[in-house]
Amino acid sequence: MNTNMRSSSALLQLRPSLCFSHSLSPSKLILSKSKRLNLVQHRLVIKNSSGFDGNGSVNGFPVKPNKLFMQEAIGAEYGEGFETFRLDGPLKVDVDYLNDRLQEGFLKRIRYAMKPDEAYGLIFSWDNVVSDTRALKLNAWKQLAFEEGKEIPDEGDAQRLMLSAGADHVLHKILLWETAESEVDRLKSRLLQIYYDNLLKLEKPMDGLKEWLDALCTARIPCAVVSSLDRRNMVDALERFGLKKYFQGLVSEEDGMESMAHKFLSAAMKLDRKPSKCVVFEDDPRGITAAHNCTMMAVALIGAHPAYDLVQADLAVANFNELSVINLRRLFANKGSTFMDRQKQIIEKTPPKRKLTIDTIF
Repeated sequence: MNTNMRSSSALLQLRPSLCFSHSLSPSKLILSKSKRLNLVQHRLVIKNSSGFDGNGSVNGFPVKPNKLFMQEAIGAEYGEGFETFRLDGPLKVDVDYLNDRLQEGFLKRIRYAMKPDEAYGLIFSWDNVVSDTRALKLNAWKQLAFEEGKEIPDEGDAQRLMLSAGADHVLHKILLWETAESEVDRLKSRLLQIYYDNLLKLEKPMDGLKEWLDALCTARIPCAVVSSLDRRNMVDALERFGLKKYFQGLVSEEDGMESMAHKFLSAAMKLDRKPSKCVVFEDDPRGITAAHNCTMMAVALIGAHPAYDLVQADLAVANFNELSVINLRRLFANKGSTFMDRQKQIIEKTPPKRKLTIDTIF
């Protein structure tokens, strides 16, 4: 059963990374037919304008109504996961299931005892962790407002809400644009066009990320990246950044994950690591909560949110230059390798006191 689980653990087959001499052999999970149909039914039909062709793509890249301008659900509040499909029927995958099924085998336990760093799995969120999407989104809103003859509020709080809330909420509650429902769809489509146009111009990752990934590569720690982008756009951006070789797992819109937690669980499966041995790099307090719901550790990057909003993270840093591999060991050092694993409480029974009698005294 354990072999079957690992043979169906990853959602998409990935090419081995050039960084590692051995491949992690991620396996495949097939999404249910109904979920694929739902993804197709919700795609936007974009007409020819501003570089978009009749197939709904810009510059050859498909544009989909993904969660770029939506507030994602946290997920896994009670440890629940997602449902996938195997040849022998549907399979429900949750946090406890993965922590149990992805236990290390005998040979891996020996290897991890000698090289404990390799037992970890690192998961990077795309937004404001790998790429500075905060600037991309804000510039997209500003350009849309300029084209429509509108104005964007200068208040920092309002702009912060614009970056985290859904497009409908921003249009109606923050920008207060009086628009009909059909006009809202047009504005959202144009917003996506502008975003993807700006994404194609992006050529640099976040400061210090490449050096940090180099250190992880040297320590042979596998990494994955999760995003709401479609796979082709994300791979293209990673290649421009020169980072594609560092990631052994990619979770994109095509994986059909419905929440942040589901994306993290899918990434753990692709890395073949237990959720309780994974570390998530996030900049959003909601993403940190999702990581903890999955029994994962969370490292917060201060920037998009102030430090006092990230206090629930296990570690908060201003940039990747502050990190070293020893930080990962310290995250798990306090409670050992079984941190966050379910354990039985051992109640020690005190031996009964010996009663003194006259015979024992004399």
